[in-house]
Amino acid sequence: MSIAAVLLLYAPYSVLRDAMASGGKIHHSLLGAVGYLIVAIALFDVAKYFFEEEVPAGRERRTAADARRGLTKFVSTIIIALFLEALVLVFETARENVAEVKYAALLVFSGCLTLVCLGLFQRLSAATEKEVGPEPNDRPEGEDMAMDAKEPPSTGPGRLA
Repeated sequence: MSIAAVLLLYAPYSVLRDAMASGGKIHHSLLGAVGYLIVAIALFDVAKYFFEEEVPAGRERRTAADARRGLTKFVSTIIIALFLEALVLVFETARENVAEVKYAALLVFSGCLTLVCLGLFQRLSAATEKEVGPEPNDRPEGEDMAMDAKEPPSTGPGRLA
């Protein structure tokens, strides 16, 4: 998170520095700043993921669904950053050297491939969870052994139905 904060501060600083040095021609500097901001936001999201999913105590045993959701958040952040960086690269190469746009196109393709792989992972893991069923410790707290035996609760004279 510290690195993300430094990048968030450095991006506007670099634009201002280049604007003062070049007399207002800052289009290259702006695209570079956007790249810094994209990396900073991606770093922040990854750090936030680790603090939400991995740091809390008591999370020693995770279910497959928890792992799938966590991995999806993590990879989604990476995919978004990849697409945004590809967009910046397209703009940079289109202005400077159009022949180099193929590298930006490869970056877009790799983002698409990663997105398709994430979708395939989601589909396969959800299907596996459905076949296998929930893990034994997925039961909410407070359920007792009577629920394991599938016995209906007692509805005697002092009990509400």
